Amino acid sequence: MKIVPVNRQAGAPSQLRQALKSSGRAFFFVAIFSFFINLLMLTSPIYMLQVYDRVLTARSESTLLYLSLIIAGMMLLMALLEMVRSRVLVRVSGKMDQTLSGKVFDAIFALNLRSPAANRAQSLRDLDTLRQFITSQGPFALFDAPWAPIFIGIVFMMHPLLGLIATVGALILFALAYVTEVTTKKPLNEANLHAIKAASFAEASLKNSEVLAALGMLPGIRRRWRVNQEKALILQAQASDGAGSISALTKFIRLLLQSSMLGFGAYLALEGQITPGVMIAASIIMGRGLAPVEQAIGSWKSFVSARGAYSRLDDLLRAFTPNADTMELPAPVGNVAVDRVVAMPPGANAPTIKGVSFALAAGESLAIIGPSAAGKSTLARLLVGVWAPHSGSVRLDGADVSSWDHEQLGPHIGYLPQDVEIFDGTIKENIARFGTVDAVKVVEAAQLAGVHDLILRLPSGYDTLIGPGGIALSGGQRQRLGLARAVYGNPTFVVLDEPNSNLDSDGEVALVNGLQRLKQMNATVILISHRPSILNHVDKVLLLREGMVEMFGPKQEVIARLTRPVANQPAVPPQGAPPQGQVSGASGA
Repeated sequence: MKIVPVNRQAGAPSQLRQALKSSGRAFFFVAIFSFFINLLMLTSPIYMLQVYDRVLTARSESTLLYLSLIIAGMMLLMALLEMVRSRVLVRVSGKMDQTLSGKVFDAIFALNLRSPAANRAQSLRDLDTLRQFITSQGPFALFDAPWAPIFIGIVFMMHPLLGLIATVGALILFALAYVTEVTTKKPLNEANLHAIKAASFAEASLKNSEVLAALGMLPGIRRRWRVNQEKALILQAQASDGAGSISALTKFIRLLLQSSMLGFGAYLALEGQITPGVMIAASIIMGRGLAPVEQAIGSWKSFVSARGAYSRLDDLLRAFTPNADTMELPAPVGNVAVDRVVAMPPGANAPTIKGVSFALAAGESLAIIGPSAAGKSTLARLLVGVWAPHSGSVRLDGADVSSWDHEQLGPHIGYLPQDVEIFDGTIKENIARFGTVDAVKVVEAAQLAGVHDLILRLPSGYDTLIGPGGIALSGGQRQRLGLARAVYGNPTFVVLDEPNSNLDSDGEVALVNGLQRLKQMNATVILISHRPSILNHVDKVLLLREGMVEMFGPKQEVIARLTRPVANQPAVPPQGAPPQGQVSGASGA
C-alpha cells in the first residue's frame, strides 16, 4: 500500500495505541493473574504466623507437616501463574511486533523519500525497545502497584503502629520514585537524542568508508562522531549516577523499614499487644507491599527509554498512515503527460523544477539533457512517482503517478537511478526485484541489458550472492545489473538516469541494443545522459536548464538548434503538450 503524509493535528488515530488496545484481552488476563499472584503472596506470612503462634506453642509436628504441604502447593500455583503471566506478555510483544513492524517499515520508507537524511534504523530499534520493555519486569511493577495499599492496610489491621511505619515507608519510597523521574527524565532524553545522532552519523560514514580511508578523513570523522557520543555518555552517566544514588537510598530505607518493623514488632510483642508470629508476618507483608515501588525505581531507566521509544513511534505512525485499498487500474500503455510541474527536493527552499510541461505517446523515447544542477534527476524521480510535485501533475495514461498505488504500478515501471544500489541477496533476486523469481524473465532482462554473459562467468551464475553479504561488483557491473532490474518483466514506462555513466564501450553497445529492444516492445523510454552519442537512439530531446524547458521537440530539430543556433529562434513547441504560450510562459524559455 502507498504511504502518504497525514496532518497530525487532524485527529489521526494512534496506530500504536490501537495495537496495544487490540491486546486488551491479554492485559486483562495478566491483571487477573496478578490478582491471584499477589493474593498467594499472603500465604508466606500466614504460614509464618501459624508456625510461630500455633505450631511452636502446640509443638504439633502433624500441623507443621500439613501447613508445609499446603504452603508448598500454593507456592507452586503462584510460580505457575507467574510463568503464565510472563508468557502472556511475551505473546503480547510478539503480536505487537507483527502488527506494527510492517507499518513502521513502510513509514520509515515514506519518511526516507521525504527526508533522506533521517535516521532510518532508529524507529526499528524503538520498536525493539518497546517490545523488550513489555517482556521485562517493568510491567509487573505496574500490575502489582495497586496491591501496595492493600498490603499496608493488612499491616494496619495487625497493629496501627506497624501500619503507620509501613505507610511512612511507602510515602518515602514514592517520593524517591518521583525524584528519580524529575532528575533523570531530561538527561536521559537528551542522552538518547545524542546517541541517536551519533549512531546515524556513524551509519552514514560507514557507507563511505573507502573515501574516508583514501583521503585520510577518519580522524576528523571520528572526532565529529565522538562529540555526540561523549555528550550521550556524559548525560547518561549523570542520569545513572542520580538514579544509582536514589536506588541505594531506596535500598537503605527499605532495609531500615524492615528492621524498624521487626524492632517495633518485638517491642509490641514484649508488651503483649501482638504475638511473635504477627511481628514476622507484618514485616513480610510490608516488604511485599513496597516491592513494586522499589522494582519500579530499579527499572526506571528502561521505562524512560520505552517511553521515549513510544513517543517517537507514535509520532512516526501518526505522520504516515496507509491509504485505504484503491481500485486496481488497468496496466498502463505508456502515454506520458507532464503538465506545468513545479517541484523541489526534500529539504530544499526553492524549486528546482519550474513549470515543466511535455508529453510522449506510448512507444516514444526521450533524452533529457542539460547542464549539472538543471533538475534532471529531480524530474526523473517525479516521472516515476518517487517524489510528488508541489504543483502540476505527472500522468501515465491519465492517472497521476504520485498517487497511484506503487505496488500495482511498480511492475509496469522500469527505473535506473543515477546511484545504483545493489541489495544483499543473489543476482536473480536483485533482477527480479526480490519478488517471485521467474527464471525466464530474469534471463530475458539480463540479455536485454547485455549482462547475461557477465553473470554466467560469476562463481555461481545467477545464484551468486552480491551486495553487503556477497561479492563486490564494479560500478559498470552494478549499472548493467540495475538496468536488468529496471527492464525486468517488460515494463511499459522506463526512466534511466545516466545509464551509461560507468559503462565501457561494450556496455555502451549493450545499452544501445537494449534501447532498440525496448523500442521494439513499444515501451516509452526517458533517459538522462550527458553523452551526446545517446541522442542518436531517441525520438525526442528535451533541454532542461535551471529547472525550465529551454528546448523540446524531435531529435533532429533540437540537435540542429544546438549545433547551428539561430538568433531569436522561438522554442520548438512540445508535441502533445499544452499550447506554446503555456509552455514558454511556464518554463521561461
